[in-house]
Amino acid sequence: MIGEPAPNTITRPYRGLSVQDVDVPLTPAAITGLLCGREIYRRTAYLVLRSAGQTALVAVRPADPGPLLSPVAQLRVLSGPETTLWVTEPAADVGNATALAGVARKHHRDGVLAYVVRGKFEHVNFIWRPAPIRVRVTEVIPPHPPKLLAMAEQVVSYDEDLPPVELTLDAVDVADLMARHPAPHYLLPCRGSGVPAEGGVSFLDTRPPHHEDWLLIGCERSRQFHEHFYTTQPRRVDLCPQARATGQPGEHLLTKCCLLERGIKVDGATAVVPWGANLDEVRAALRAICGIPPVGQGPGPGAAPAVSAASGNP
Repeated sequence: MIGEPAPNTITRPYRGLSVQDVDVPLTPAAITGLLCGREIYRRTAYLVLRSAGQTALVAVRPADPGPLLSPVAQLRVLSGPETTLWVTEPAADVGNATALAGVARKHHRDGVLAYVVRGKFEHVNFIWRPAPIRVRVTEVIPPHPPKLLAMAEQVVSYDEDLPPVELTLDAVDVADLMARHPAPHYLLPCRGSGVPAEGGVSFLDTRPPHHEDWLLIGCERSRQFHEHFYTTQPRRVDLCPQARATGQPGEHLLTKCCLLERGIKVDGATAVVPWGANLDEVRAALRAICGIPPVGQGPGPGAAPAVSAASGNP
């Protein structure tokens, strides 16, 4: 018995979807009559049927997955013309759930359950009841865009195991912290803060002469460097992204901390990466908070059964 797919289901890999033009009305009865006993490729999991400009989505299972072709043994009409939307977006990577969800958001229609997208290279995939996972990325600015957000966007664009992800920036703004905490002199962690070295601004990484009245806008590691350099404890405003990464129940958070020197730290739906994280660490963090096994340890959610076929297969 074929059940209804979970939200965000796509065909993984998308060659498990076969697109076919048919000459019958796309009603459940007509589709069932057409497909019962019809041969399909052994790895086909879904059929997109096209008729007179309308589209339907059908889940199918072969009688025997061994031979190259096998009759349809089970089928379920998931979505008929009223709830299926065909969209052509030549730039969309249809192997990527976030890209598919983006197309669905752009072409949203009330009542649509399945968005079938023809994208790059004329390849086709669908997304069922798209509901992207919202991930808040807490990061220091400047620079603009912040590095962690840019890296997360890069990972989301290429990791085809991830569910659809919607990244939002929660910015720790150095200029805003300075404005809210007036001081005669500021000490910032490094010149990468984007604040010009003018007047009452010094940078800890240059080991400047000590100022009794400066205000350190920095994290715990900066405080440690200050203590080592000057043997004193400065007045300080904490800018550590992790320190403000206290999400609400059900919220997913990605942030960074320089006290973590390598690897990632995961606590429920919150993941922390090092200040100098690489793409592998950011990828591992996103997979962890989205409930995806580490790379090479199994399929992601919303995947089709272990079957596949190229578009146009029987």
